[in-house]
Amino acid sequence: MLFCPKCGSLLRPKTEKNKRVLFCSCGFTSKETEGAEIKEIVNKKDREVEIVSEEQDDAVLPLTDEECPKCKHKKAYYRLQQTRSSDEPETKFFKCEKCKYQWRDYS
Repeated sequence: MLFCPKCGSLLRPKTEKNKRVLFCSCGFTSKETEGAEIKEIVNKKDREVEIVSEEQDDAVLPLTDEECPKCKHKKAYYRLQQTRSSDEPETKFFKCEKCKYQWRDYS
């Protein structure tokens, strides 16, 4: 790393008239790039991913009186989830007891 002799900030590279130069935000420009090396090291961390099964156990979900838009059955399982900002209402997810069709209610 090379630092600006005027203000002590880190010198950054740029191309000026087809030549690589080092410059500073204070206006200092160095024509000497000898000894300067530009490289970027990226460390990637493995992330753990949890897979949530689409096949949830419906027995743990509460049952409500809601008509299925597909088969017109009158009972559906439901769950609430905060999908938007915290000052907006939760989204209701329904799953038909009979045909297992799933839909949402944003109100």
